[in-house]
Amino acid sequence: MKLTLKIWRQQDAKSKGGIVEYPIDGIEEDMSFLEMLDVLNEELVAKGEEPVEFDHDCREGICGTCSLQIDGEPHGPDRLITTCQLHMRKFNDGDTITIEPFRADAFPVVKDLIVDRSAFDRIQQSWGYVSVNTSGNTIDANSIPVEKAKADESFDAATCIGCGACVAACKNASAMLFTSAKVSQFALLPQGKVEATERVMAMVRQMDEEGFGNCTNTGACEIECPKGISLDNIARMNREYLAASTK
Repeated sequence: MKLTLKIWRQQDAKSKGGIVEYPIDGIEEDMSFLEMLDVLNEELVAKGEEPVEFDHDCREGICGTCSLQIDGEPHGPDRLITTCQLHMRKFNDGDTITIEPFRADAFPVVKDLIVDRSAFDRIQQSWGYVSVNTSGNTIDANSIPVEKAKADESFDAATCIGCGACVAACKNASAMLFTSAKVSQFALLPQGKVEATERVMAMVRQMDEEGFGNCTNTGACEIECPKGISLDNIARMNREYLAASTK
């Protein structure tokens, strides 16, 4: 395949960035999107040019590090996958592909396609945990019965990998889907109910302080989420927040 890549290049957070066009040839349809970028970078290095910086780690769809905006879509044209799971067979010979970093004020660009998503870490650190001791005697895990439906819902919420696709997809750069998933995974379980009031108040407050926008229920976040996190979690967080606000 012959492709034309239009890639956002930006030296650092303070520099002005812009789109740079790169022709590339010899791309096989079975390559992953990141492997295609590896080929480009090898060519750039061979020419003595600076390679394109992009985040990646596991390349197995687990960590969410490889977050890229591809032709205007977080993680590209496929569904329920991360960028590292996107394959070049989703594109055609001769295509022009635009590759940008995730766009949000709360995700400042570090360099090229890399953004700083530590805002998510601070939301998680604000109260995305339980203080009770859940280690030690493993029998304790079975001492409180949990409905299977609730356990399944909690697990589904916990599959959020914090990639930020929900923020990038939202016209308001809202982090409601991420935050609500982290709230829901505890709100549905007995261990999480002890600190439920403090948790939702603290996490929503931190989310607002980070500069994320409000949710307007367009649903783009759920569609683009590589793990299919449901909008139901946002509704649950709103209920939790309302209940906590009245206490």
